[in-house]
Amino acid sequence: MSETLRERKKSVLGLRWGLIAAILKDCGALTLSHFDLSIIMADWSDCLNFGLTVAKQAGEVVLSAIQQQKEVKLKSSPADLVTETDERVEKLLVDAIRNRYPLHRFIGEESVAAGERVELSDAPTWIIDPIDGTVNFVHRFPFVAVSIAFTVNKQTEFGIVYSCVEDKLFYAQRGRGAFLNGEPLHASGQEDISRCLVVTEIGAERDDLALSTMTSNIFRLLKLPVHGVRALGTAAVDMCQVATGGADAYYHIGMHCWDIAASAFIVQEAGGVVTDTDGSAFDMMSRRVMAASSSAVVLGIAQVIRAFPCRRDDDE
Repeated sequence: MSETLRERKKSVLGLRWGLIAAILKDCGALTLSHFDLSIIMADWSDCLNFGLTVAKQAGEVVLSAIQQQKEVKLKSSPADLVTETDERVEKLLVDAIRNRYPLHRFIGEESVAAGERVELSDAPTWIIDPIDGTVNFVHRFPFVAVSIAFTVNKQTEFGIVYSCVEDKLFYAQRGRGAFLNGEPLHASGQEDISRCLVVTEIGAERDDLALSTMTSNIFRLLKLPVHGVRALGTAAVDMCQVATGGADAYYHIGMHCWDIAASAFIVQEAGGVVTDTDGSAFDMMSRRVMAASSSAVVLGIAQVIRAFPCRRDDDE
């Protein structure tokens, strides 16, 4: 299809979505929650391809800035940092996507930090972490990622994680599998917990309960035993290791939806299992996640780790 025809198709689809949304709103008897938006655009490949393009562009900005002097600000704790580059990259992504898809919605880490609410609706929504691994970015530790998830009807349709320094582009689309730089990804399928390599993070929480819970969890895992526990400093890249089969499990408590929405979906499309840390159904707003090679590994880890209370991302 020529670029001109593709643009016309995109414009028509966008107008059609806007028209139906307006009609449903005006009629009062129906709302978007009663309407299956997948009827309007069942194949989100155009959005995925555009997302891949802007993720790479954002990654170039991150890569060029990583060696430069940075102005660093604290958010919730000394381990929860933000830089001018985080804010600039999120603006770059949101502006580019909004220009192409003006009716789509956004949940972005820095926008939320600036006071915007987290609201996951049925409308097409882009969930963005401009720099996952900001502490790594500040220290030039080479695991830094741009993370983008896309949801419709509160269901993820695709996920993108671009590990900038490594130049590794992870992505997945619903029902079409997961890929790394164009090559298919498959979780390891490991079922024996004692043969697992597990990835986790201590996270940005620094209160006594959070620290004692996270360190105790690692102690109990090592006593199972497992082969080892690793941490790369970015939830998105951590979880993608499960999709590659390089790690067999990942869990975390206290992260946010923008940290893990894309990578959780990539693991699922690679054949892995994604749940809450207690083994129940995954809820990206709960701030708890486990991704594993098999249900047996989920069960084994869920039996020994504990969670600490976290306020949901979508709590007002």
